[in-house]
Amino acid sequence: MRQISVVFCIALAAAGCGRREPLVASGGLVVVEDSTVLPAPGRGDLTAADRPALIGPLDTIEVDVFNIPDLKREMQVDASGRIAMPLVGTIDARGKSAGELAEAIEAALRANYVRNPQVTVNIKNSVSQVVTIDGQVVEPGLYPVTNQMTLMRVIASAKGLSEFARQDDVVILRTVGNQRMAGLYNVAAIRRGVYEDPLVYANDVIVVGDSPQRRLFRDLVAVSPLIASPLIAILQ
Repeated sequence: MRQISVVFCIALAAAGCGRREPLVASGGLVVVEDSTVLPAPGRGDLTAADRPALIGPLDTIEVDVFNIPDLKREMQVDASGRIAMPLVGTIDARGKSAGELAEAIEAALRANYVRNPQVTVNIKNSVSQVVTIDGQVVEPGLYPVTNQMTLMRVIASAKGLSEFARQDDVVILRTVGNQRMAGLYNVAAIRRGVYEDPLVYANDVIVVGDSPQRRLFRDLVAVSPLIASPLIAILQ
């Protein structure tokens, strides 16, 4: 009987935690009471700010030199971040955007007496621009970073949070100027619009925490099959 009482109390607590808090206006959030008058986004709202992709080791790029078809080629950046081309030699491509690499190739061609070279570089496949997500998500792993990548998008790419995820314990690890930094985020608060969905960058590591309370509840239900149905009913 005592065991049932303990489980019942835990169930009530979990049910209380599961109630959705109402949206409240804050500095960065305007709450529209009537959802039918929520204004449509403008054209500028539908495009993300430009965050140029940077070339890294083992990325695949395409180089096209106008009016010199022999120099058009698709190549893989080597493990040290360099590429090699005729009339150009070896160039360090690591950390450059496609436009910056094109300018470096043009400078090398001019140095070899090519008049007014016009170079276009496209990144065909990037394996260096990735974010790592680990912990309590359905599919941990490496995911490509785009200029619109945010924390919630990365979690969605990983098929969402797992059963035992702790929504208020999501950490983003990032290196800035050789300084290791960490930010703690609350996914539930982001979903309620309390603050903006943070941007995510290449080489970030995201760790979703584990909830011991959820595991305890699962274990209590497993050892108390006779009261499992009432508990589920209470939670729902």
